[in-house]
Amino acid sequence: MGVTGSSSSPPARAGTSPVRLLWLAVALSMGAAVSLGITRFAYALLLPPMREDLGWSYTLAGGMNTLNALGYLLGALATPWLLRRLAPGTVLIAGALLATVFMALSGFFVDTVPLLLQRLLAGAASALVFVTGGLLAARLGLQDPRRSGLLLGLYYGGTGWGISLSALLVPAVLGAAASQPHAWTWAWWALAASCALATAVLLWPARALHADATRAAPATAGARGPDTAGAPANQRVRWRALAPALLGYGLFGVGYIGYMTFVVALLREQGSSPAAVTVFYALLGLAVVLSSRIWAGLLDRSRGGGALALLNALLGVATVLPALTSAWPVVLASGLLFGGVFLSVVASTTALVRHNLPQALWATGISAFTIVFAAGQIVGPTVVGWIADGPGGLARGLVFSACALWVGALVAWRQKPL
Repeated sequence: MGVTGSSSSPPARAGTSPVRLLWLAVALSMGAAVSLGITRFAYALLLPPMREDLGWSYTLAGGMNTLNALGYLLGALATPWLLRRLAPGTVLIAGALLATVFMALSGFFVDTVPLLLQRLLAGAASALVFVTGGLLAARLGLQDPRRSGLLLGLYYGGTGWGISLSALLVPAVLGAAASQPHAWTWAWWALAASCALATAVLLWPARALHADATRAAPATAGARGPDTAGAPANQRVRWRALAPALLGYGLFGVGYIGYMTFVVALLREQGSSPAAVTVFYALLGLAVVLSSRIWAGLLDRSRGGGALALLNALLGVATVLPALTSAWPVVLASGLLFGGVFLSVVASTTALVRHNLPQALWATGISAFTIVFAAGQIVGPTVVGWIADGPGGLARGLVFSACALWVGALVAWRQKPL
C-alpha cells in the first residue's frame, strides 16, 4: 500500500492561490457548522427546556442523540455508494438541504416518536455533509500539502461557528418566545434558518472544487468520488492494521458525546445562570475554531495514532472537570480545553487516512472512521443518560465518558504508520 503525505503528495498546482484555498476551506467549513455544530450540538441547549416541558427522563433525552447518531451511521454507510454515483458537491448540498428541512420539522412535533424520527433523519443528512466535506477538505490539502493540516483544521473548525451561533441564538429565541406554548419549537425553526444560510455559502466551494477536479489531470478528472471497486489489490484498505485507531476513535465517540449532550444540563443543575451557560458554550465553540491552528502542525507530523491518543487523553481531562467541581474558573477551563481539542480528534483521523492511504481510498477510509465514530455515539448518550437517572446523576455520567476517552487514548497509542 502506498503512503500519501507531505513526502509523496504533489506540489501545489501552478496558479493555485494559497489565499483562495484558505477561503475555500472557510466556506467549506459551513458544512461542518451545519452537520455537527447546529444539527447535533445545538440540541444540548434545547435539552433542558424540552425535558422540563415534555417530562422526559435523562435516558430519553439521551436517546434523542442516540437516534441522531444512528441516523449518522446510516448516512455514513450510504455516503461511499452515493459518491460513486454523484459529484461530491451534489452530495454535500443535498445533505445540507435535507438537514435544514429536518431541523425545521423538529419544531412541529411534541410527541416522542416524531421527534425521535426527526433526529434520526437529521443525523443521516448530516453524515452526508460531514463525510463529503471532509473528503473535499482533504482534496484541498492535496493542492497545497504544506498547509494541508491547516486546511483540514479550518474545515472541521467550522463546527465551532455552529456551536457559537447556537449558543447565542437559542437562548435569545427562547427568551423572545417565552410566552408561547412550547417555546423551544421556535428555536428549532431559527436553527433551520441558520442551516439554510450556511447551505447557500456552501454553493461556492461545491462549484469551485467541481471545476478544479474537472480541470485536473486524468487521474483526478471528473467530479465523481473515488471508485474503489476497481482498485488494485495492493490498494485495498488493510483494516486490521488500522484497528487500534478505529477502536480508539470509536471510544472517542462514546466519550465525547456524553459531554456535548449533557454538559449544559449539568451546568444548569449546578446553578449556573443562563448568561453563564451562553458564555460557556459560545467560548467552547470559539475554541473549536481556534483549534485548527493549534493542532495543524501535529496533524501534519503524526502518521500513526499518536495525535489521536494525545487528544483523547486531553479530552478526558476536560470531560471529568465539571463532574468534580462547579467552580466557574474550572468549568470554563473545561469548556475551553474541550472545544480546543475535540474536533481536532476528528481531523486527526482524516489526516491519518491522508498520510497512510492512496487518494483513491480516501473516501472509503474517511467513511470507515465516520462509521466507528457514529457507532460510539449511538452508545454514549443513552448510557450516560441512564447513569444520570441513577445515583450520582449527570456528574457520574461524565466520569463514565472521561474513562471511555482515556481507554481510547491507550488503544490509539498502539496505532503504527502503515
